[in-house]
Amino acid sequence: MSAMDTLNAITMTAIDWGHLFMHFCVLSFLSIGGAISAAPDMHRYLVVENHLLSDAQFSSSITLAQVAPGPNVLFVSLMGWNIGLNSAGGIQAGWTAWSWGLFGALFCLVAIILPSSVMMYKVAQWGHKNSQRSVVRAFKSGLAPIVIGLMISTGWLLQRGQHGDSTNTTLIMSWALTVFTALLVWRTKVHLLWLLALGALFGILGFM
Repeated sequence: MSAMDTLNAITMTAIDWGHLFMHFCVLSFLSIGGAISAAPDMHRYLVVENHLLSDAQFSSSITLAQVAPGPNVLFVSLMGWNIGLNSAGGIQAGWTAWSWGLFGALFCLVAIILPSSVMMYKVAQWGHKNSQRSVVRAFKSGLAPIVIGLMISTGWLLQRGQHGDSTNTTLIMSWALTVFTALLVWRTKVHLLWLLALGALFGILGFM
C-alpha cells in the first residue's frame, strides 16, 4: 500500500478552502452530463496535485455514491467529507473531525451545484423558448459525444484506481464486465439495478 492510500491528515488554510471552492465552481460549469464527468480533473486536483485525498478515498467516494439511493452528485459531498476529516487529523480526532467532515461535505456540494444550477435555470428558459432553432438542436446533438468521452475517461480512472495493483486476470475480468454492461445498457432495457447487483455478485465471488 502506498503512502497516498494511507493519507489521513492534511493542513487546510482559509486560502486552501477558497481555492478548492473556486476550482469546484469552475468544474460546475464544465460538468457536461453531470458532476461525474468531471471526476478525472477532480482526481488530478485532489489526489495528484494537492494530496487532499488518497486514491482509495477518491474511488470509495464515487463507488458509495453510485450504489446508494439518490443523485450521484453526492460523491462530491463524500469527497468533501473526507477532505474535512483529513484536515482535522483523521476520524480519530472525534467530534472535531466530524464537524469538519460535515462542513467539507456541504462546502463542496454547494460549490459544484450552485454555479451550474443558476446558469442552467436561465439557459433552460431560453432553450425551451427557442427549442426549434437549428443552433439549439445542433448544440444538443454535439454534446452527446462529449458526454460519452467524459464518462469513458471517468470509468478508466476508476478502474485504474481500484485495480492498480491487481493481477492481469482481475483487470481483464473488470474491463470485460465494464464493456458487457455498457453493451447491455446500449442495446437492451435491462434495469440498472440488475447490473449493479451483477457487479456486486462478481465482487463477492472475488472476480473483481
